[in-house]
Amino acid sequence: MAKEDFDINSLAAYLHITPEQVKRMAERGRLPGRRIGGNWKFSSAEIHHWFEDRIGLSTEQELVEVEEVLDKHRTPAGLGEITISDLLTPENIAVPLKARTKNSVIQKICELAANSGALWLPEKMVEAIRSREELHPTALENGVALLHPRRPPVDAFAEPFLALGITSSGIPFGGPRGCLTDIFFLVASLDEACHLRVLARLSRLIQLDWVLDALRNASTVAEAWEVINTADAELS
Repeated sequence: MAKEDFDINSLAAYLHITPEQVKRMAERGRLPGRRIGGNWKFSSAEIHHWFEDRIGLSTEQELVEVEEVLDKHRTPAGLGEITISDLLTPENIAVPLKARTKNSVIQKICELAANSGALWLPEKMVEAIRSREELHPTALENGVALLHPRRPPVDAFAEPFLALGITSSGIPFGGPRGCLTDIFFLVASLDEACHLRVLARLSRLIQLDWVLDALRNASTVAEAWEVINTADAELS
C-alpha cells in the first residue's frame, strides 16, 4: 500500500472504483478523508485501518472482493497467493493455550511465536498488541480474536507469520456485547498490503460454517493444524 496520501483519482485507481464513487463515499462519511484547499485528501494509514474495519464486518462475497482488490496491489517482491497454512506452522499453535486473562493470552501467544523462532522480541510485540487492544479490541462476536499491532515493531520479526492459541474456556477479551473469546490468532506482517490480505483470507476461513466448531473440538496441535489446512484448501 502506498505510504503517500491519496487524492480522489489515485484512491479510485487503488480501490478500482470511479472517482465519482470515491467522492460520494467521502461526502457521506463512508471513507476517511478531509478537504484541504477544496480538494479531498486521504491518509494512507487511515485507508489501511478503514480496510481493516471493512474486513472485520464483511460477508464472504465482500471478503472475496477485498482480496481481489488487494491482489492487484501486491508488493514489488511479487507476493503470491496468501494461504493461511503457509504462514501458520504447527510450532506456532497451542492447544490448549494456557491463559485465563486478556494480558496472559497476549503474553503466552507471543512467547509461543518466540519459542518457534518466528518472533525475535516478544516483549515489544506484547506492548504493541496491548496498545492496539486498548485502542480498539480485535475480538469478534464468534469468539475469535485477530490479534495484531497497529504499528508492528520493525525489529521484532522479519517474515510474516501467524500463531494460533485455543483456550480451554472463553475469557473476556472486549468482544461485542460481552461475548467471551477462546480462539486467538496472532497476525504479524511488516507490509501493509500483506497484512490486509492475511486478514481478509483469515476472515474468510473463520466464516466457514464448520471451522470454529472443529477448532474447539481439537485436542492436539495436529488436529488444529489439520482443520486449518483443510479449510485453507477449501478457499483456494
